[in-house]
Amino acid sequence: MKATSVKFSRPSGTDFYQILKTRVNEYFESKDLSRYANTSMVVKTISLVLIYLVPYFLIVTQTVTNTWLILGLWIMMGFGMAGVGFNVMHDANHGSYSRHAWINWALGRFLNLLGGNALNWKIQHNMLHHSYTNIEGMDEDIAPGVILRFSPHQPWYKHHRFQHIYGWFLYAFLTVLWMSDKEFKQAVNWKKSGFIEAQGRTFRGMVLELALTKAGYFALFLVIPLLFSATPWWVTLIFFFIMHLIAGFIASVVFQLAHIIPDTDFPLPDEKGNMETTWAVHQLATTCDFAPKNRILSWYIGGLNFQVEHHLFPNICHVHYPAIASIVRSTALEFGSPYHVLPTFRSALYQHAKLLKQFGSKEN
Repeated sequence: MKATSVKFSRPSGTDFYQILKTRVNEYFESKDLSRYANTSMVVKTISLVLIYLVPYFLIVTQTVTNTWLILGLWIMMGFGMAGVGFNVMHDANHGSYSRHAWINWALGRFLNLLGGNALNWKIQHNMLHHSYTNIEGMDEDIAPGVILRFSPHQPWYKHHRFQHIYGWFLYAFLTVLWMSDKEFKQAVNWKKSGFIEAQGRTFRGMVLELALTKAGYFALFLVIPLLFSATPWWVTLIFFFIMHLIAGFIASVVFQLAHIIPDTDFPLPDEKGNMETTWAVHQLATTCDFAPKNRILSWYIGGLNFQVEHHLFPNICHVHYPAIASIVRSTALEFGSPYHVLPTFRSALYQHAKLLKQFGSKEN
């Protein structure tokens, strides 16, 4: 099924989302606030970029030569890598970091320094995931292949019985897949879909950009450390992959907790491609907030624990999500729409593991 064949119900003038947008707009106007990044966001951006890049320069300049300390620096880079992805490139590629397009463009390219590609991200994440959340065959975030089963509409295999155990180990390979062949395969799949052209690009241009950005990434973050780090080449290679496994695990877990839990829905369109609900109500049904009172977690993961607010307002910088969450919740309840939230990070982990086990059963 093509993405263009799925159509959501048309909202009315008094629709939940129309009312919600009015109330959120009133909030920003009454507070005289910008929807974009504020001073705290800029400080956070600088902090996370430094956490990612300072260890790199300490390694390649041989300022630090002790092997165990160098390992610590690579581990720090892993946490910084995930942090930059959550906070900087994510908001920028949604156009919510700044009102200036060139700033969003520049900061969005930080993804290229993480092993991924900004253009690919906009198609997979902005176009597909945000439009068709949890819809089988449309949302690539719930399409991990046959090794995992993230939807009740996907084929079941015997090994899925143990996915609640082995799945956590596989999560660590997210950014390894980014920097290898995953994005090239996606480009091939999207060649006839029109998704690439929708971004004002061509297939040939996208493949060339992927090749150049991958080459630049490997030259900067692998070849240069191999040449200049104080550790032997094979140790540097191991440390490089440890960095990616840490970043990949953190990123994967955070993304899964927002959509792959028992409370969220996995709806399908009818034979004509029509969905029963409007797009906004669909986002409420398929998305979940978690640990809303955990300020440290929220700071580090870029407000992605306020995933409901992010899906409804991806054009608002995440630093504002805690403030508008009460507006979203009260409006959703007023209209009798679902609003999923889990109180803690631990409870979200438990619920995700519970669903992995549930979908690992042949009966589900």
